[in-house]
Amino acid sequence: MPNVRRLLPSDLPAWEGLFAGYCRFYRADVPDEVRRRTFERLCAGDDLVGLVAVDEGDRPIGLMHLVFHPSTWSSRVYCYIEDLYVDPAHRGGDAARALFQAGYAVADERQADRTYWQTQEFNAPARSLYDTVGHRTSFIVYAR
Repeated sequence: MPNVRRLLPSDLPAWEGLFAGYCRFYRADVPDEVRRRTFERLCAGDDLVGLVAVDEGDRPIGLMHLVFHPSTWSSRVYCYIEDLYVDPAHRGGDAARALFQAGYAVADERQADRTYWQTQEFNAPARSLYDTVGHRTSFIVYAR
């Protein structure tokens, strides 16, 4: 199973490539300034935490971004997995599963009451993994 570690400032070039791939997949356009600030916040590890799965040479091959936030339903924080992406050349292995294990560990360290995420219905390859690392809820997401 690949190693997973916290995102480091020196990971910027690799992270940019992975995040760009993630944004392309979801047809999202994130402005440069937002990406730069997001990377800084992910490295700082306060409300956002960046994790990367790395290959044998310690090069990032996948990413997971955790968002910690308060809840009106708990006295503890919730952990939202906002982004998860593995480079296509490294899919089919254990990188995503390793990211989930590491993400859950960070959520447990911070005593998060809930860890949750969402995906698009058509994302069958990811959903086949998600069905093994979590449980599907009955909630439907709306957006404005």
